[in-house]
This record gives sequence, C-alpha cells and structure tokens, in this order.
Amino acid sequence: MNTALRFSLIASAFTLGAGSLIAATNPMVGGAAMFPTKNIVQNAVNSKDHTTLVAAVKAAGLVETLSSKGPFTVFAPTNAAFAKLPAGTVETLLKPENKGTLTAVLTYHVVAGKVSATQLAAKVKMGGGKAMLTTVQGGTLTFAKAGKGYTVTDAKGNAANITIADVNQSNGVIHVIDGVLLP
Repeated sequence: MNTALRFSLIASAFTLGAGSLIAATNPMVGGAAMFPTKNIVQNAVNSKDHTTLVAAVKAAGLVETLSSKGPFTVFAPTNAAFAKLPAGTVETLLKPENKGTLTAVLTYHVVAGKVSATQLAAKVKMGGGKAMLTTVQGGTLTFAKAGKGYTVTDAKGNAANITIADVNQSNGVIHVIDGVLLP
C-alpha cells in the first residue's frame, strides 16, 4: 500500500474516532446531537423536545443573551414539562403583555457560570444533602440527591428531576429537567 493512501486511511480513522468521542461526551437531546462548539441557543433550536422553551426564549427577547459568551448553566424544561402546567399557562406567558413574567420564569432557570453535574453533586454533598444556587432572576433553586439522580426544587416547592446532565455548550452547560420551575 502506498504511503499517501495509508496516511489517508489512518487520518480518516482518527477523524471518525474523534467524532465518536465528541458524540459520546455530549448526549443527544430531543433526537439531535448537541455540539460543545455551539452556544445554548444554537443547540436548543435543534432539540425537538425543547420547541416550547425556544419559543419562550424568543418571546422573552433572551436569544441574544443566551447566545452571548456567558457562561451560563441552564436547567432546560422539556415540552412535556411545559405541558404539565395548567391549561393555557404557556399561551398566556407567550403574550407580549406578559413578557416581564415570562422573562422572570425563564431567567429563574439560569445560573451564572458553568456548573457541571459533578460540581453540583459536590455542592449537595458539602451541604449535607442539599445545595442552593442563586438564579439570574435573583431567586434560589434547591438541589438534592434523589435515587440515582438529582432534583431541583423551586421557591414554591415544585420539584423537577434532572433527566439529562452535562450537555456542554460553548457558553456554558444545559441540564435537561422534567418540570418548569417557578420563582
């Protein structure tokens, strides 16, 4: 085999291997690959499980903010999480006259800085089973170990499970949750 062809085959193998490594380290969300080189908004728009969240982020005018350098930690509710809210809640929040309320709800799901699942687990352990983080909205989220995973509880006592952790982004990290948190 000629040297150029052999080098090309080896380079291709490394390229395929690197692609597998990236896919293995960043989970699929909503049937779409999440790329650590893209920002929070660029990845979220590709998740079929987050169309309601993306519509809400657009309606609240937060696309530019969540596309900026950050870093941010986003606890991202799925469409199913939004569907658990009382009938008409999402539609009401998306109305232009409710932009302030919508913005408060969405920024309550965001923590400044990048907090990985490992860091969150360490905070819970150091806190004797609970950890509290302040959101960009100014409220507090409480985290606790629950079975094999972690829950996040809002100011009203509603708990959501972190269902997919550590979806790394160029400007932070997303943790997918199965509930909507309310300040």
